[in-house]
Amino acid sequence: MLARVWSASLVGIDAMKVGVEVDIAGGLPAIVVVGLPDTAVQESKERVKAALKNAGYAFPMRRVVINLTPADLRKEGPSFDLPISMGILAASEQVNVQLLEQFILLGEVSLDGSLRAVAGVLAIAATAKQLGMRGIIVPTDNACEAALVQGLDVYGFQHLSEVADFLNHPDRYQPLQVDATQELARSPFTGLDLKDVKGQAQARRALEIAAAGGHNLVFVGPPGSGKTMLARRLPGILPPLSFEEALEVTQIHSVAGLLKERGSLVCDRPFRSPHHSASGPSLVGGGSFPRPGEISLAHRGVLFLDELTEFKRDVLEFLRQPLEDGCVTISRTRQSVAFPAQFTLVASTNPCPCGYFGDTVQACTCSPRGREQYWAKLSGPLMDRIDLQVAVNRLKPEEMIQQPKGEDSQTVRQRVQQARAVSQKRLQSEGLRCNAEMQSRHLRQWCQMDEATQALLEGAIRKLGLSARATDRILKVARTIADLTGEDSLQTVHVAEAIQYRTIDRMQ
Repeated sequence: MLARVWSASLVGIDAMKVGVEVDIAGGLPAIVVVGLPDTAVQESKERVKAALKNAGYAFPMRRVVINLTPADLRKEGPSFDLPISMGILAASEQVNVQLLEQFILLGEVSLDGSLRAVAGVLAIAATAKQLGMRGIIVPTDNACEAALVQGLDVYGFQHLSEVADFLNHPDRYQPLQVDATQELARSPFTGLDLKDVKGQAQARRALEIAAAGGHNLVFVGPPGSGKTMLARRLPGILPPLSFEEALEVTQIHSVAGLLKERGSLVCDRPFRSPHHSASGPSLVGGGSFPRPGEISLAHRGVLFLDELTEFKRDVLEFLRQPLEDGCVTISRTRQSVAFPAQFTLVASTNPCPCGYFGDTVQACTCSPRGREQYWAKLSGPLMDRIDLQVAVNRLKPEEMIQQPKGEDSQTVRQRVQQARAVSQKRLQSEGLRCNAEMQSRHLRQWCQMDEATQALLEGAIRKLGLSARATDRILKVARTIADLTGEDSLQTVHVAEAIQYRTIDRMQ
């Protein structure tokens, strides 16, 4: 007998519907899997055979042919275990086949018949809704994740026998319901607080501007001055994720396999901090079957590169195009996939190899040639894409021993949210979310300057040798500063403050 079960396969952060056709015919007992399966799918026949026997079902001692369609799409991962199991039971007339056309099945099967979580369920659930499927059947640990897609019947089970019983007696079960908006609203922020930072008023101000406008930021200063401490507190002053943004982030993390057995919706903005030994593909994504890298996992959040100058130069150059476009395209022989990568880059570095160039207490022991080689790791085009470049100086002795006196993260976050609300109201007709995403035509419309301000900016361009891209980023930062102060038009003071954040890249 022939039976067909529907499943799905991931392509980037999207999914494609896959048919699992099972035919049981005469001949010597054997199990054959065709349709470009990878090793994990090939091994599923042994897992499924043992699981069905241990769950009390009769495994047909005949020739079983399993075809995965479309045949030219590479199938990978253990998520086909459950549909193959149900296909075999349906073809051997041990379960009812009426519901199999209406549901997508996903799940890894253990040898005792229990179901284990798989990756990419949210993306597959969204595809199931787009295709008009009635629902999706997944392991219990994936059920809350799939239920984020509204208008889809989601059933979560712990064992093969429960799935078979559902197919035979669907009236006994009710689909899972999840109110994701309430879950997002009541999710408390558990990150680090800005009130723990001592001194560093200028760095705190730059952090607030970066949060309000989505601007990239680099801190430069001697060891122990608080660069990393400041950077790790940026997520605490960013606006909370909207429901649409949370779904985007959750889908990326689901495809990357980071949501297995960890709940459903990602409620906090991501904060990714890869080590400086990271390779280029680990940052932007890749592999034979492309998976998202660190910049995509930081989508709608923060990518923190500590010790920026310790990264290999060619690895940092991978960031140039994603910083400009907000996405990254991974091309392979068989396919090309695009991953979203709209993140805020925050970096920290020392001013020289020994770390004390320009320090008022400890003398620098580096040669001019050594400092030149040190800064040569950061190319001009990369530094052009970093809007805010802030010097973080050593704390004074009295600042080290006194209690922190700065504002807490919640207070700063309220100002950031107000500034973001102003910019989003202005930008919503263009489909933009923050000032950092503005293009040249937007700057001409919303960043007009009077003659005095233009003269100030022209002088800075000549003196600092700024490129056209750096000039545009000065205007974006100035627009954010104006939003924080509640001004509709750019003033000279806004542009002057933005210019002072463009001087560190001249140290090269």
